Order: sequence, then structure tokens, then C-alpha cells
Amino acid sequence: MRMKLLAAVTAAVAATLTFSTSAQANHSWGGYHWARTSNPFTLKLGNNLSSTWTSYLSTASSDWSSSSVLDTTIVTGQSNSSCRATTGRVEVCNRTYGSNGWLGLASITLSSGTHINSGTVQLNDTYFNTSTYNTPSWRTMVTCQEVGHTFGLDHQDTTQTNTNLGTCMDYTNNPDGPPSNLHPNTHDYNELASIYAHTDSTSTVGLSAAAAPAVGNDKASWGKRVAHSSGGDTYVRDFGNGKSVVTFVIWAS
Repeated sequence: MRMKLLAAVTAAVAATLTFSTSAQANHSWGGYHWARTSNPFTLKLGNNLSSTWTSYLSTASSDWSSSSVLDTTIVTGQSNSSCRATTGRVEVCNRTYGSNGWLGLASITLSSGTHINSGTVQLNDTYFNTSTYNTPSWRTMVTCQEVGHTFGLDHQDTTQTNTNLGTCMDYTNNPDGPPSNLHPNTHDYNELASIYAHTDSTSTVGLSAAAAPAVGNDKASWGKRVAHSSGGDTYVRDFGNGKSVVTFVIWAS
């Protein structure tokens, strides 16, 4: 079975996400970023996880807080079983989401074009409970990568069979490497500094508003496929009232 990681974006209009199968000099994800009036800013990560996963979220939070422009803090989760988004923060969830082929899913809801106003991370225990993926290395890498997407980072590389780049934002068949792909690298921190080099007149961090729609767990819920390549697919689902969900699928093997 081909395994895949997913990254999805809820936007006012449908968009096509582009990707490369070689290392990216710039791995901003579409210019998406949290609006804020100063740096560094602090983003809450809602813990909706079982005890098996809490240490991996702690590691990801600590790793990404080494950035010069953002800090993360883990708070009590506010999501339901579908991992519904909470405006102004990121909700992190795990469940046995089923034999649908994906290990992890990250989604961001956009406002004002490229401004993120909520994010979710879903970790699929259907596969993490198997001998292949039930390892500290796979859990560490996928948690780090999916949380990284919610800041506006794309993958540095999407080829699983080449030499690891030494970052969790790199696809691999062997997280341990060498080098290991368990944590962010300098290029990730530099990219975050570039993404957040400017400040905004308003902030989407910590806002309180109605929850955003959850992203579905299977292909049928992603809508229409609008782009295809051997490395990944892009789907668009229109929710009406100017809201669409764009799901970016990258094959893990």
C-alpha cells in the first residue's frame, strides 16, 4: 500500500499548490502565515492526544520554539473527535482514522488571503499501531512535520529514496538516516524568519471565533482532483459561501 502524508488548506478561493521532488531553496507554503503585530509571537498547540503521543508533541513544541520569530505553548485541547479547528490556535489530535493510506494530516484555515487563523494536525493510529510505524522515530518525525506545516512551512524535499536532508520537513523511508530527519534544521528556522520578517497591522493569533470545518479522513471527502503528478495530488472541495478546502497529498512511498 502506498502511504501518504497530507497537508490541507481552507481558503476563500480554490488554489493550486505547487511542489517539487528536489530540495527547495524556498519552502514557504504558498506564503501562508499567522498575522501578528510583533515578533516573536506565541502560538498555542491544543493537546487532544492520548498519553502515547504527548511526549512527541512536547518535543515538537520545544524544537519549533527554537525559532527566533515564534514560540509555541501546549494547552488543553478544545477539539472534538473529528479534530475540528479552533480559531486562533492549532489543535493536535490522534485517532484510528482508518486504513485510508495517510499517516498524518495538517490543515490551515485562511483569512485575508494568506493569513492563517486556525490549524489542525491529525495523526493516524491505524498505521502508527503497526510494527512499521510504531517507533519513536516515525512518531517524532511526523509530529514535527505536521506541526511545522501549520506555521506555513512546506516540505524541503518530497523524494523518499534520496539521502536525508536532516530535517523533519523532508520525506524519507528512514527517519533515522543518517542524517536523522527527526527535528527541524537551520534552513527551516531561516525560512520561518523569512516568512515572518514583516509584521501585520492585525493579529490572527489567539482570536476567538466560530470553529472552522474539519478536513475529512478519506479521498471521497477531499472533493475534485485539480492537479496530478507522480509525486502528489491536489484536491478542492467547495463548502459554499466563499469557503473551499484545498488538500495537498504527497505520497510517502
